[in-house]
Amino acid sequence: MAQDHEHEEDENDQDQGLTSHAFDMVPLYDSTTVDAEMEADVIRGVLDSGGIPSLVKRGGPFPLYFQVLVPRGRVQEAQRLLEEARAAGPEAAAEAERATEKP
Repeated sequence: MAQDHEHEEDENDQDQGLTSHAFDMVPLYDSTTVDAEMEADVIRGVLDSGGIPSLVKRGGPFPLYFQVLVPRGRVQEAQRLLEEARAAGPEAAAEAERATEKP
């Protein structure tokens, strides 16, 4: 059987892209305030709903801190999504929740 060397090169290029620094997790949010855990959970929920992978890093015991980490290549998209959520306000969140409820 003949091998398709051109196809093999395309597969190797894809593997190279997977090792990119764009996948490194970097902080999007970092806080030591009293409500930091709640804020981190809300941010992660917004990111999850927008299809952006994220992690919440918790540290402590004192001072207790919380970080939300996202892939480096998606930081701008994540910031835009959070800005849109803040601009829409809590009314938009309540409306979205009502839309998911069964009548």
